[in-house]
Amino acid sequence: MYPDDFYYTKDHEWIQVKEDKATVGITDFAQKQLGDVVYVEMPKVGTQLEFHQSIGVIESVKAVSDIYSPVSGEVIEVNTDLNDSPELVNQDPHGKGWFIRLKIGDETEFEKLMSADDYEKFLEGIEE
Repeated sequence: MYPDDFYYTKDHEWIQVKEDKATVGITDFAQKQLGDVVYVEMPKVGTQLEFHQSIGVIESVKAVSDIYSPVSGEVIEVNTDLNDSPELVNQDPHGKGWFIRLKIGDETEFEKLMSADDYEKFLEGIEE
């Protein structure tokens, strides 16, 4: 269910790495917990992020939650499609519903993240 080429956080963000760039979003589990997403606030291009720093806010019909950066780096792109269509987070959380792209700052931070298998085991503990 969760892509094998992604890393995951305990806060339910995912990150996919291609060369020295990474795409960040929230997991299918997170979007289901939130319900219908109605608004996403993201950082500006050029923002320097630290590990686990809040990158913005996601608002749904149920709650308002912070989104955290899984690794440090510089924001090089934001998904502007979410401005007009925040529901993309619900429809395709691991694809078109991504939030930001980063130029990775510290690759050693990936050691703090989970694989897809580890994340699914983590979720089993939550859902029981």
